[in-house]
Amino acid sequence: MHRQALQLQVLALVMAGLSLSGCSIISPAPLWELAKATGSLASMAVATAPGESSNTVYHAHEPLKELCIEFNPQAQVADIVPALQIALRQHQIESRVYEGIAATEKCNVWLRYSAFIDWGQYPLSDRYKPYVSKAALTLQTARGRVLSSSHYELDPVLGTSKWASTQDKLTPVVSALITGIENKPASTPTSQKEKT
Repeated sequence: MHRQALQLQVLALVMAGLSLSGCSIISPAPLWELAKATGSLASMAVATAPGESSNTVYHAHEPLKELCIEFNPQAQVADIVPALQIALRQHQIESRVYEGIAATEKCNVWLRYSAFIDWGQYPLSDRYKPYVSKAALTLQTARGRVLSSSHYELDPVLGTSKWASTQDKLTPVVSALITGIENKPASTPTSQKEKT
């Protein structure tokens, strides 16, 4: 009975939409426009989900209290270093940033990173924007011994996390790098948690 009533309501909406004149402000087929908008919003929700860590390798070592980040000028992502530092602070690890290996004697542990960007059309917009498509993080001692490494890579099929912030993409990767545990991201993006 309930299903028949729902079908009648949908049919009534379709008939009302078809009866609209060509001068309609929205569209002569409002249900089609609603379906398109709903699909766009659903794909945007998937595309802004937090990132996930992958391919984590972890070698047991003493807990870290501080480390140095080697600035990588080849990684053309403006907010990557602040995103890394925020994620490290969530694990109570302080960090300093140095360019090049000139400061090797100042630090026992180094975080080295690489990141790649791609361009895409932002949902519900005609603008193209850059987004982080891959990132690799490695923790090494000053002598070059690898303590751990972890990666972020955009899902090529669903595009999950494509439009998430750099911080939301890298926070799970930093966590895996520090703990050795690949976690599924929380339902609330990290950048939103910081604001609350």
